[in-house]
Amino acid sequence: MIRLDWDCPSFLSRRMARVRAPELPQDFPWLNIDRPLSLTSLKGRVVLLDFWTYCCINCLHILPDLKYLEEKYRDCLTVIGVHSAKFDQEKSVENIRQAILRYDIEHPVLVDNGFQVWQQYTVKAWPTVMVIDPEGYVVGYVSGEGKREFLDELIGKIVQEHREKGTIDFQEIQLLLEKENQTEMPLAFPGKVLADLPTDRLFIADTGHHRIVVTTLSGEVQQIIGIGSTGLWDGSFDEAQFSSPQGMAFDRDRQWLYVADTNNHAIRKIDLPNQWVETIAGVGHQNRNIHPHSGDAREVALNSPWDIEKFRHFLLIAMAGSHQIWGLDLTNDRIGTFVGTGAEGCVDGGVEIAAFAQPSGLATNEKELFVADSETSTIRAIELDNTPVARTICGSGNLFGFGDRDGRGEAVALQHCMGIEYATTHSMHERDTGILWVADTYNHKIKRVDLQTGECQTMTGNGKPGWQDGQGKAAQFYEPSGLSLAGDWLFVADTNNHTIRRIDLKTIEVTTLSLDGLCSPTVCFRDPT
Repeated sequence: MIRLDWDCPSFLSRRMARVRAPELPQDFPWLNIDRPLSLTSLKGRVVLLDFWTYCCINCLHILPDLKYLEEKYRDCLTVIGVHSAKFDQEKSVENIRQAILRYDIEHPVLVDNGFQVWQQYTVKAWPTVMVIDPEGYVVGYVSGEGKREFLDELIGKIVQEHREKGTIDFQEIQLLLEKENQTEMPLAFPGKVLADLPTDRLFIADTGHHRIVVTTLSGEVQQIIGIGSTGLWDGSFDEAQFSSPQGMAFDRDRQWLYVADTNNHAIRKIDLPNQWVETIAGVGHQNRNIHPHSGDAREVALNSPWDIEKFRHFLLIAMAGSHQIWGLDLTNDRIGTFVGTGAEGCVDGGVEIAAFAQPSGLATNEKELFVADSETSTIRAIELDNTPVARTICGSGNLFGFGDRDGRGEAVALQHCMGIEYATTHSMHERDTGILWVADTYNHKIKRVDLQTGECQTMTGNGKPGWQDGQGKAAQFYEPSGLSLAGDWLFVADTNNHTIRRIDLKTIEVTTLSLDGLCSPTVCFRDPT
């Protein structure tokens, strides 16, 4: 077996040792299909094994490429996702099923218990795609993202060769998709939430429905922005389209809402008084350049912007796909890298060395920008008033240094934290340096970090995925990903529960926000009343 490099001009013309592909386990869980698949049963078809884990932004980036290939070679190609989990949370079959639903995956997925299949195929990194020919031999592999053209050319050559040999089977495989059994919900995997006390408004990124929902802080639905199907379209609220929107920032003076339109790799501006959506940054496709750079906001491609925070006349952007923090100057429409070399890791220091790992949540106290750095399970901070310098507040900073442990500084263990919110201290007896609320996403908890000491403490959530209101650690969440504060209420985007929760910070009582009258786009389309 050889690695097929992107710049390799000829794949099948090489004389390569023929390596029989190891058979797939039949006693492991399979999703998106009603039976296990074997390579023996798939003889005559090209097979792609996509080794992935659902936390990984690079793994998510190749899903559109796989969908494209599945459509193009529908009658002779089978894609099988081999889910080899990084985080403990990702080992659960139900959690993987939720990820399949969230990211609209429509090919079979094998749950690779204990990295068994990973080891049999000698995989080294996420994502890796193994290419198996119709006779059951591995012809090569590619790692990383951005390989659509490469795989397209390779599959075309394999199909042509085996058509001539008469060894290809042109028929479709019947699937039983997880989404066929999914109940329609008013919200679908809400990723972020933004509360504004002075205007009594709550902005909800209804991520799975590709729209923004505006309610009062008590849950009364006021506006729905976007038609609810994926796309990139500017215009009025009832014609605009988003694609998996996440973080938001609000300009109260102008009544403008800024949105990180993640899968469109764009920043959108919503003019609330005029009910108009406009793209202000990004070109609609992913930026492959991870090196620091800048340019005109409407000409520079972005890379999975996941959250945004307004600071003076800037939008600060968690560019999850390139492991960086970017800045958009709203006075001159210039955008570029603020901090982050593009390397994936946890490196403190100035702009020449600082590194992040899939930053997914932002907050600020106007002096520092706080970052939920999900892949290293750390809370970071960046100096704003002077030359930017990154530091780690808590967490080990190791890409595999995750867990669930309260404590101080490096002793703290989080698990893929994605949401963060700054608050001034709540009690007169506490320090006046402020605190951070953290959505410890894969631990299903909401935690509190003292900015002075780095002390991290679990405030609510019992660590088990579920939906249960109650006080403190009696409550349950399911992969909470977004937080926003309004007065004494902390609002939580409880992503896998498809709900918005509220925490009374005086009592740490958790309740579920009722969104009466809200329905999914599909249901609303069926019955406008």
